[in-house]
Amino acid sequence: MTPVLHVHDAAFTHPGGQGVDGLSFDIAPGEAVALIGPNGAGKSTLLSGVLGLVPRTAGAVEFDGAAYAPRGMIGLLPQSTELDPDFPITLRQVVMQGRYPRLGLFRWPGRRDREVVQSALETVALADLGARRFGDLSGGQRQRGLLARALASEPRLLLLDEPFNGLDQQNREALVATLRTLKQRGVAVLVSTHDLELAQQVCDAVVLINGHQLAHGPVHDVLTLANLQRCFEGTEIEIDEHTLVVPGHEGH
Repeated sequence: MTPVLHVHDAAFTHPGGQGVDGLSFDIAPGEAVALIGPNGAGKSTLLSGVLGLVPRTAGAVEFDGAAYAPRGMIGLLPQSTELDPDFPITLRQVVMQGRYPRLGLFRWPGRRDREVVQSALETVALADLGARRFGDLSGGQRQRGLLARALASEPRLLLLDEPFNGLDQQNREALVATLRTLKQRGVAVLVSTHDLELAQQVCDAVVLINGHQLAHGPVHDVLTLANLQRCFEGTEIEIDEHTLVVPGHEGH
């Protein structure tokens, strides 16, 4: 089976010189891979590199066997959003923004686009809130709404940047359920997270990075005490055999 994302000995480097290297992993259809590492490890750089926003300075990256991802193939749930909660826009209008890559220039959304938006809202369990002003939603609901926006492009590959930061238990469980649904539909998922429990619950494989790739493989083979201590060495985070969630470790 051709992987949705194939990364081989790749490096992504910002113009200023900071980056991440030694990256080699695949993501198959319906597979979720957790990207784990301390602040400044290069997780956001890797995601940006896959999107083409940070230059690739070594190695190869392929999308369904091709050198470039077709329009709409990749969906992104960013760690932060540019949306002003005071802006008068509905949740449905926000989700419709995800159709723009498919629409191209000078084409208005049609029936098919509206159906896809409704389906995305149903997938994240917000179908009854589509007419609600986006800024009136709870933080967790806005996060799920932004995930619906990413899904509206009907991506084959979904990139998630710390999606569980600040979520209460209800919204966390809803997001976990959504990720499981997407995997069943054959969507490939790459999720940057500091939440080891999430990796164990949802993901099939893990990539550990700290400036370069330290380990890659099935979750229970990679998330060992020795690997985690090596990955987080020199940080203020203490890892022990009782740790499931890296406490207070947010961002990159």
